[in-house]
Amino acid sequence: MSYNLLQGKRGIIFGALDENSIAWQVAECCHEQGAQLVLTNAPVALRFGKIQELGEKLGAEVIPADATKLEDLDNLLLKSMEILGGKIDFILHSIGMSINVRKKRAYTDLNHDWSLKSIDISALSFHKVLQQAMKHDAISDGGSVLALTYIAAQRVFPGYNEMAESKALLESIARSFGYHYAVKKNVRINTVSQSPTQTTAGSGIKGFSDFFDYAEKMSPLGNADARSCAEYCVTLFSDLTRMVTMQNLYHDGGFSSVGMNPAVIGLEDE
Repeated sequence: MSYNLLQGKRGIIFGALDENSIAWQVAECCHEQGAQLVLTNAPVALRFGKIQELGEKLGAEVIPADATKLEDLDNLLLKSMEILGGKIDFILHSIGMSINVRKKRAYTDLNHDWSLKSIDISALSFHKVLQQAMKHDAISDGGSVLALTYIAAQRVFPGYNEMAESKALLESIARSFGYHYAVKKNVRINTVSQSPTQTTAGSGIKGFSDFFDYAEKMSPLGNADARSCAEYCVTLFSDLTRMVTMQNLYHDGGFSSVGMNPAVIGLEDE
C-alpha cells in the first residue's frame, strides 16, 4: 500500500543485486512511495546481478560505482543530482563483503590483507560516501542516510568472522558522522540491524540455515524478512522520523531483547 511517504524525494540505493537482496526490496518500496531513484553497485556486481532489470522496472538510472573509490563516488553523486534534478534526500548503504568468509578462513586464522579489504568495502565505504556527499553538498537539508548492519557487532556469532568488526565500525561511523552532518545540515544518519535474511550474501556464511532457524525460534515475532526491512527503511527516509539520528535500530522481531525463548529448548511458552 502506498502512503506517498516519499513523494517528491530523490534517493540513491547502493547494493541491489537480485530480488533476494534487501537493497532491491528497499528500491521497490521507495518507488512505490513516490521516490525517484538512482541505483548503484560495483562494476563487477553489475555484470552478474540483475540490477539493470530493476532499473528498467522502476525507471531508475543505474550508475556503476566502486564505493571504496572516491572518484567513483564523486561521479555517482554529481550524476545523480543531474539525473534527478536536485539534491539527494536519502541514501541506502547496503554493502558488505568478506574474502575470508568466501574462502572459508577461520576467524582465528585470518588473512589480514583480506580483512583490511573487507573493512574497506563493508565499513569505510560508508564514511567515504558521507564524506564525498558533504564535500559536494549533495544531501538536502533534513535528508536521511541508512546503512544495514547486524547484531554481530555487539554479540559473538562465530561464523560471521571479521564482518563483526566491520559492522561495529560501520555503526560507529554512523554515530560520529551523524553528529557532524546533523550540526551542519540537519541530515540524520542511522543503522538498521536486521534479522538474518535469506540473501545471496547471507547464505554464504557458514551454518547460515541453522542459525536462521534458531533466530526464527528465538524471536517473538520471528525473523523480519527483506520486504518488512524495506518498509521500515521507508519510514526512516520519510519526514515522519526527522528527529531520529545516530541510532542503531534493531529490526529483528525482538531477537535483540530476548535472553531465552522456551521454544529453543523444546518447552512451551506459558
